[in-house]
Amino acid sequence: MELYDPSVIRAIKNKYKFKFSKSLGQNFLTDKAAIDGIIDGAGITADDLVIEIGPGIGTLTAAAAEKAAKVLAIEIDRNLIEIMKFTLLEYNNIEVINGNILDTDLNELIRKEREKREYRRVIVIGNLPYYITSPILMKLLESKLDVHNMTVMMQKEVAERIMAQPGSRTYGAITVAVGYYSTVSLIEEVDHDRFMPPPKVDSAVVKITPRETPQVDVEDEAMFFKCVKAAFSQRRKTLQNSLKVTGWSKEDIDQVLTEAGVDGRRRAETLDAGEFAKIADGFYRKESISR
Repeated sequence: MELYDPSVIRAIKNKYKFKFSKSLGQNFLTDKAAIDGIIDGAGITADDLVIEIGPGIGTLTAAAAEKAAKVLAIEIDRNLIEIMKFTLLEYNNIEVINGNILDTDLNELIRKEREKREYRRVIVIGNLPYYITSPILMKLLESKLDVHNMTVMMQKEVAERIMAQPGSRTYGAITVAVGYYSTVSLIEEVDHDRFMPPPKVDSAVVKITPRETPQVDVEDEAMFFKCVKAAFSQRRKTLQNSLKVTGWSKEDIDQVLTEAGVDGRRRAETLDAGEFAKIADGFYRKESISR
């Protein structure tokens, strides 16, 4: 049974009276090449533990199970849990968990699995729901998971943003945040007509590899991200003005920017991570002195 076959998806949908949920961003992949791209791009081997986000009816899950030692599939829709009991019946190395990925303690999940047996690596895969792609990405990265890579499909526009370069139109706070924790490479682009039902936008598969150490050294991560968020909160404004949302005075802002060697007339999208780090360190030292 080829779970990516549209006729199979329709038959399963009718059998279980399943209705696609727009609110959960349910669009099932119907392209074997895209499925193979995710599996091959992730480099899954027989000694790996795979964590899948949003398995749907189990199309990608089954492909991963053919390669991996074990697959943990986390699905929020209880109706799909019942369907996967049928679609994944032939596999004994898959565990389906009913839960919200944003509420799941993945570090604890990995710890418990490693207590059961030794895995060479942990790999994350998934077709991320468009409406919560950024929150999922940040949860995965901020949790500092002990994973080899995260090879996931997302809206093409989001993929372009996280891979953008300083000075480009798509460069933003999410670019800096993802780059701080990881490196990103494009695996493939997937047209919207490769899904059922087809979404209105195209998708892309990217491989996100966590860095051993952050991209830049900062004295305080919270301050770094505070500065990045503030700078991009009003991206059409200069740094002198956009940083005011933090509550810092014009004098403090001008002083920190001058000491960091950053022209206050520049806009956020022109700064690289190193420049944001210098600004953040300047504010952190200033706040430390004033305490």
